[in-house]
Amino acid sequence: MPLILGPVLRHVGDTTATVWVQTEEAAEVEVLGCSARTFEVQGCHYALVSVQRLTADSTTEYQVHVDGVKVWPEPDSEFPPSVIRTRGPDAADRLRVIFGSCRYPKTGDAALDDKLGLDALDCYAARLTALPVEEWPDALILLGDQVYADELTPESRRRLAGRRAVGQRPPDEVVTFKEYEGLYRHTWGDPDIRWILSTLPTAMIFDDHDIRDDWNTSAAWRAEINEKRWWRDRIRAGLGSYWVYQHLGNLSPAELAVDEDYQRVLAAGGDCWPHLVDLADRADSEVDGDKGLRFSYRWDLGRSRLIMIDSRNARILDSGDRKMLGDREFSWLEAQVNDGLDELDHLILGSSLPWLLPPAIGDMQTVNEIGANRPGRRGRLAEKVRQTADLEHWAAFLKSFLRLSELIIGVATRPSPGPATVTVLSGDVHHSYAARAEFPGPSTSRVHQLVCSPVHNYVPTYVKPVFKLGWSPRVARVTRRWARRHGAPPLPMSWKSLGRPLFGNTIAVLDTTGRSAEVVFEQPRDSAELSAVARFSLTD
Repeated sequence: MPLILGPVLRHVGDTTATVWVQTEEAAEVEVLGCSARTFEVQGCHYALVSVQRLTADSTTEYQVHVDGVKVWPEPDSEFPPSVIRTRGPDAADRLRVIFGSCRYPKTGDAALDDKLGLDALDCYAARLTALPVEEWPDALILLGDQVYADELTPESRRRLAGRRAVGQRPPDEVVTFKEYEGLYRHTWGDPDIRWILSTLPTAMIFDDHDIRDDWNTSAAWRAEINEKRWWRDRIRAGLGSYWVYQHLGNLSPAELAVDEDYQRVLAAGGDCWPHLVDLADRADSEVDGDKGLRFSYRWDLGRSRLIMIDSRNARILDSGDRKMLGDREFSWLEAQVNDGLDELDHLILGSSLPWLLPPAIGDMQTVNEIGANRPGRRGRLAEKVRQTADLEHWAAFLKSFLRLSELIIGVATRPSPGPATVTVLSGDVHHSYAARAEFPGPSTSRVHQLVCSPVHNYVPTYVKPVFKLGWSPRVARVTRRWARRHGAPPLPMSWKSLGRPLFGNTIAVLDTTGRSAEVVFEQPRDSAELSAVARFSLTD
């Protein structure tokens, strides 16, 4: 088939959309009368078609042609037609998004697939096929760990081992762009997933497993991994493939038109891998306390706004001044948050890593960071604990945690009008929850942390008791006193879970109408049908 992957519907505006595809050969790709020439990366071919002149508040079926031949929908497809649904004034005050993170692919190994359980996104796609288009979500938000480059399926491991000469690159480490291409092809190639990606606008951000577990945990971690001879190839392949498969589609047609990297790739006229190497090196390097490439972005969705925060690659570590985002990128975030707040009903911040963890675990991470900043043996011991226990969320970057908290508090306590809700969407921690933040004094916005993880992965045995204990109010009071004694500052807010933590494969739905909002967490049952396991109002 001329079409290897896609179409993937990405950014959709009032009258525009972008459609991403991977083709077998260099070709001209056409969608709804708009076309784009493919660009090449190490023998792989990609196109991002900018669809123009759509009608606001409309639903339009589309097909994909490659060199004039219709390749989508596939012959005899059992799925409904793929459509592009634009937004406009009539839908400005309504928004429904589904979100989640940590989606491991099906493996073909019966025992392992049974351990992983039913894929919640797969089940959601099956549900959509029976619903009228007007009931479909407005967007799908994928919050990290779309591919597991460090936890390969048995088949991927066997395939890599067969390609490696003895004594060269490790047989269980993905280190080339072509190897990443195989991961994306397997993960996105599932028929139900391929269809849902073709018809729901999809926003994406990476997390550690897209590159490697514990990626950018600390400066010590970076120094150690950079000593490995294969790592430079790995990080170039990981960031280069992320840019091609995930990041480009996050940008609007207007942003793509002025994006210098994208324009260079289109003008390359041949294999653009050398440019992606330069791009990856800039993204990975710290210069004057900032990274050379910003992966954070913004989508305006009627009277709601999504700002996706890169809380993994944007970290500043080498300078010794540990930050989740460099100052320039944080200033960009603050500008996007504060732009036209009077016109918003709902502000949504996406971060692969939770801003608000279970309080006891947040305090533990903060104390660990304080210890890791000390010189000598105690600092080295704290650093070892940081890496071993994955203590590297927002609370473990205390300066950034407080700066983000003050930004959110500033929105929530400003004089009305302003957003009715400020919601942080996250994943990563292999359990799902809704937590409400409370601030001293009056506030005009309800503030929540919503976490949905995993979409499709098993939950390690130790996770359930640890996180249940972490949400205990009694334990939280003890750890807060302990953290203060070890130098942690007072926190500008408190927070508590709205219900019990949820474990198992989950998909979450954030639904807004006017200035009201609610979240529903759903899990697949043995019948492969989704069932609501928790529902919370975010505006009561």
